Amino acid sequence: MSSAIFQEGSTQERAENARMTNIVGAIAVGDLVKSTLGPSGMDKILMSASGQGQTPMLVTNDGATILKSIALDNAAAKVLVNISKVQDDEVGDGTTSVCVLASELLRQAEKLLDMKLHPQTIVDGYRKATECARKALETIASDSSDDPIKFRTDLINIAKTTLSSKVLAVDKEKFANICVDAVLKLNKSTNLESIQIIKQSGGKITDSYLDDGFILNKKIGVNQPKSIKNPKILVANTAMDTDKIKIFGARVKVNDTAQLAQIERAEREKMKAKVAKIASLGINVFVNRQLIYNYPEQLFAEHGIMAIEHADFEGIERLALVTGGEIASTFDSPENIKLGTCALVEEVQISSERMIKFSGVSSSSQASTIVLRGATQQILDEAERSIHDALSVLSQTVNEPLIVYGGGCAEMVMSVAVEKLATKTSGKQSLAIDAFATALRQLPTILCDNAGLDSASLVSDLRASHYDGKMFNGLDLYNGKVENVCELGITESFKLKRQVLLSASEAAEMILRVDDIIRSAPRQRRDY
Repeated sequence: MSSAIFQEGSTQERAENARMTNIVGAIAVGDLVKSTLGPSGMDKILMSASGQGQTPMLVTNDGATILKSIALDNAAAKVLVNISKVQDDEVGDGTTSVCVLASELLRQAEKLLDMKLHPQTIVDGYRKATECARKALETIASDSSDDPIKFRTDLINIAKTTLSSKVLAVDKEKFANICVDAVLKLNKSTNLESIQIIKQSGGKITDSYLDDGFILNKKIGVNQPKSIKNPKILVANTAMDTDKIKIFGARVKVNDTAQLAQIERAEREKMKAKVAKIASLGINVFVNRQLIYNYPEQLFAEHGIMAIEHADFEGIERLALVTGGEIASTFDSPENIKLGTCALVEEVQISSERMIKFSGVSSSSQASTIVLRGATQQILDEAERSIHDALSVLSQTVNEPLIVYGGGCAEMVMSVAVEKLATKTSGKQSLAIDAFATALRQLPTILCDNAGLDSASLVSDLRASHYDGKMFNGLDLYNGKVENVCELGITESFKLKRQVLLSASEAAEMILRVDDIIRSAPRQRRDY
């Protein structure tokens, strides 16, 4: 009877069927990305069938990038895509971990549902387990921000841990230092706008470097100064073209070429007056969002002004930010125009390209540029994603300077605490709490499996050592042993781990509470 209330073509899945559809979809997504987890994780090649998309081919092991690039038709799978996106936006890394943990929680829930536990009982148990795990995580978190040398070491270790599963693991020491230097210049800000990343094909990935200041991938105009000390910089978004007749969009008819020349002369005079107005501001560097045609370029050269055209919008937004200026579009009120400055503007050679470097930008701007080199565009794109992950995690850690230890250590600490809670809890909820502990143990298990190690033996040893009170033991995946990860320097951000735990458990709870899936009828196509 109930199906009669829906429009023809609508479908409805109820109770067990709906729950199983969601759980199977979520587990499939977890299985898709779990092989990318950890320092021995594999990459995925994503190809667009049409080749007309932004990225016809993508090589990556970043969970959020993989999930947002594939088309999914399962509601629970889309929930996991969303939590990985939020993880990427909030912390920058841990996108694979959050998906894998959520899918493992649902895998355990599936077994409990088979045992006829009510979903609400499982949800209540999961909530208690989440709170217990969060408290256990807080007990092992440490803060060394009072000691700058120790804190810098922690930040480098966090960057190395983040980069160890990426394409930049080839020289993670160097890239960790690059990322830490760039983030420490931000003075506790989490806004990464001041850090410019330039990708240049050619050379090895280890040829990449950090450059203080801001580099703009543009060229200086003809016959203009190539180097200016202590410049006054005007960043503008204004039309600088004289090749078009623009009289409020009107059409102009002329009878002979003399009249045409008269109109062109009027246009040139108008442009000359505009350039004179700009020059009267006392500037010697003019950066424009739009094109600068030949005539105004010549006029700027006569005024001794360095003119830079067609700086992409992100470029001039960032340039205004780092030089302390503001983007101007009209020049009638000089008192309202804020000029930028720096120590030196010069043309520099990077690889085979000539670019413009703004050195010695004001200390408040915290600007720096990371120049990435690499053999192919795919490598450069993946390197940029890796750098972005590391910069995001580091900026969040500088802001909230608590650290925990990786290599499965944090997960095992939480798992042991949750298991102990299960033994003290009566009723069916204890089964759900115990299942939560099992799901947490799956993360170190997957790390071992991806590294080709004996996960059953190693994770059992790790669990036993934690019950022995060795709280800082974790997995050394390079040597296939259980070691003290504090000494190995396998460090992770506390905020990252906490976000993974809370997001994954919330997503699993939400999916478990669903008992009905209603799909509306597709819109009918009409042939007129």
